Amino acid sequence: MSAVVMDGKGLAEKVKAQIREKVSKMRRQPGLAVILVGADPASQVYVRNKEKDCEECGIQCYDYRLPQDTTQEEVLALVTKMNNCDAVDGILVQLPLPSQINERVVLEAIAPEKDVDAFHPENVGRIMQGQAYYKPCTPAGVMEMLHEYGIDPAGKHCVVVGRSNIVGKPTAMLLLHENATVTICHSKTPDLKAHCCQADILVCAVGKQGLITADMVKPGAVVVDVAMNRNEMGKLCGDVEFAPVCEVASYITPVPGGVGPMTRAMLMENTYQASQRRNSK
Repeated sequence: MSAVVMDGKGLAEKVKAQIREKVSKMRRQPGLAVILVGADPASQVYVRNKEKDCEECGIQCYDYRLPQDTTQEEVLALVTKMNNCDAVDGILVQLPLPSQINERVVLEAIAPEKDVDAFHPENVGRIMQGQAYYKPCTPAGVMEMLHEYGIDPAGKHCVVVGRSNIVGKPTAMLLLHENATVTICHSKTPDLKAHCCQADILVCAVGKQGLITADMVKPGAVVVDVAMNRNEMGKLCGDVEFAPVCEVASYITPVPGGVGPMTRAMLMENTYQASQRRNSK
């Protein structure tokens, strides 16, 4: 058996095309404010990609590049300005922030209805209740890929490896809302292999190259690799040993070209949804 490789890049293009079509019929162009503090190279690449996505989707991107020594008060003042700006539907503060800035304070300052990353505590609570304004971008991308390939989590045993607030926990909640039985594993879980071997759907989001080997995957399981690592040659890779696991799994996401492009596409979808919410009031 060789697994079907789930094409996140192709699906992301499909999603963005659908958003572009919907935006073309709107009277007011949706707006996304992107705030980047400092000159972290990876963050700069992420922001450029998001700007490109906005252009492809017909979304106006308001780009704010602030110097490394920007104070927390200055960032908060800009967030408040964006909260009150009628042209802005969504606000994204690129993480990580410099050490002098408290990320939690900044993220909590974003108006929940403009929090298109879904990091605000109100939105986190809404995710728990199944009443979120927006789904967090990476978990939403995971679910969209499962739907695209006709994989229904209902009645399945799903194992999520990783308990981060950004990926692990919300992914588990979204799977639970679709009637899966969910196990969350982490660094203190004894016998990780035993848990993984029970998974009908295995989601890996740790950030440790080679963590998931073929003998940890149930034959026919769906394997979703969310992690983004660099191997010894500097190439992108995930948590899963891709080639060996392909011979065991039924479906698998590649790295790169899997969940990553879908994360960006779902940010565009959330921004569109934010504009729809504001226009309906």
